[in-house]
Amino acid sequence: MNKKIFNKLVRDRIPEVIEGTGDKPFCRILTKEENLIELNKKLTEEVKEYLDSSEIEELADIVEVVYGILNAKNITIEQFEEVRKAKAQVRGGFEKGVFLEYTLSDKN
Repeated sequence: MNKKIFNKLVRDRIPEVIEGTGDKPFCRILTKEENLIELNKKLTEEVKEYLDSSEIEELADIVEVVYGILNAKNITIEQFEEVRKAKAQVRGGFEKGVFLEYTLSDKN
């Protein structure tokens, strides 16, 4: 028997996918605190994968992890969208590609 160690958060249906290959997954359900820690690690992993590949699937993974974080924090997608829209209303979005090079100030 070959044992492969993962020790990482995976999508909910991954154990079924593994069983479909004939392998046997060994999993546990994380506490809320552990889940949030692992979701934050997963976010970093998914962002790195997107930066390495620029693939739309990796962006979808990032959004899925964000939804998981919202769920872990008991924040609805609607509440999140309200915060996002309010911030965009005040500061704008990222549609125009504005790149701030520097500022000048007369202040000390």
